[in-house]
Amino acid sequence: MHVPGTAPQPAPAPTESPAATAAEPRSGSKHARSFGLPVATALVMGNIIGGGIFLLPASIAPYGTVSLVAFGVLTVGAIALALVFGRLAARDPRTGGPYVYAREAFGDFAGFLAAWSYWITTWVSNAALAVAAVGYLDVLIPVNGHRWSACLAALTLQWLPALANFAGTRYVGAVQLVSTVLKFVPLLLVAVGGLFFFDPSRLGPFNSSGHGAVGAVSASAALLLFSYLGVESAAVSAGEVRDARRNVGRATVIGTAGAALVYLLGTVSVFGTVPHERLLTSTAPFSDAVNAMFGGGWGGTAVALAALVSMTGCLNGWTLLSAQTPYAAARDGLFPSAFARRRRGVPTVGVGVTAVLASLLTVYNYFSGSGRVFEVLVLVTTFTATVPYLLATAAQIFHLVSGRPGAVDRGRLVRDSVVTAVAAAFSVWLMAGAGYAAVYQGVLFLFVGIIVYAVMAARRQRQRPSASGAV
Repeated sequence: MHVPGTAPQPAPAPTESPAATAAEPRSGSKHARSFGLPVATALVMGNIIGGGIFLLPASIAPYGTVSLVAFGVLTVGAIALALVFGRLAARDPRTGGPYVYAREAFGDFAGFLAAWSYWITTWVSNAALAVAAVGYLDVLIPVNGHRWSACLAALTLQWLPALANFAGTRYVGAVQLVSTVLKFVPLLLVAVGGLFFFDPSRLGPFNSSGHGAVGAVSASAALLLFSYLGVESAAVSAGEVRDARRNVGRATVIGTAGAALVYLLGTVSVFGTVPHERLLTSTAPFSDAVNAMFGGGWGGTAVALAALVSMTGCLNGWTLLSAQTPYAAARDGLFPSAFARRRRGVPTVGVGVTAVLASLLTVYNYFSGSGRVFEVLVLVTTFTATVPYLLATAAQIFHLVSGRPGAVDRGRLVRDSVVTAVAAAFSVWLMAGAGYAAVYQGVLFLFVGIIVYAVMAARRQRQRPSASGAV
């Protein structure tokens, strides 16, 4: 889809020289360092597994064990989406992920919508993670007793990862790898250790939702959707990944499958160690599981610490991603040029603007007196994330149907077509699962973006005659 008055510039084809497609020019600073497969995988897993896993079992307990079926369906869809991102990154391994894929296939306007939607997702998600992290921090250091102390704690949790990003990609990768490793210790303790204490009598009914099986799966899936956001992490940062044509796809699939396994094992273990009646009212299901396994009250402190590590690592990764897509769009003239400035390998303006917007949203959440508004905004991230997901999937469909030489591996045509169809259905289901209120709010955000695009397109149009006249 091309918008009148614009002249999309397709990305270079993969058949060109590596120099032409090599992601981005890197600064010569020692603080800028590309990621290998381990760090890229950690980025994917760290961004998918945030703080949600520590509340997930209690959230879906009212639906019964039928929610585990929803887990399976979501996992299949997420891995299909991961495979699509891997194929697209192999074709075009530049920073920007869905933005790059949508723009190359459909032009500037589709690329802008992908970048704009994804950017909204990142800074709203950062605000949500920081506010949720304060609840776990309160277990260690009482901060929730006063709005100001809680708000300052949330702002601190947001700006620490931002400062790590300002320090350079070298430190971003180090923080991401360490936080991912550390948070897996308590998660695996419950996910694997809980299987040895598993008691089927504690599972509760298969379907306690009051709806049919299909309705129960869909309803519980709506709560699980946000937990799978992040499968695109390696693709968005492809310009920072070494040998991106191979490693982005591998990291995306390995990271998504690993996160899904931890989610599923952890939830099953909690279901089988905490009685269903207790789980329905639990505010710390993993703490209850540890206490049921080993006795004592130390589980709450241990899980709270693990949750903080998890959320800090997730904030670190999301902060990097929040700047990468606007950076790619700014280089193409679709975002303000300030977003294209880099220092030590990091688009610092994008990091700063994102941190400020997330901070403003956090302050609003604490002092508006309406938790419901923030809850809707969190659901908006599910909708806004699926816009670039669907556009990227549509780009893959475009390449498969067009059958252009060099763009399609004919030996994998059937397999890629099936995977892409599953990913497309998954993306549409994500949108539907976000709910009417979230879709309504998300569409308003998109309409604001259209106004921004109109301004940027007009500026580029005005600059073209002067540029041509100077030749």
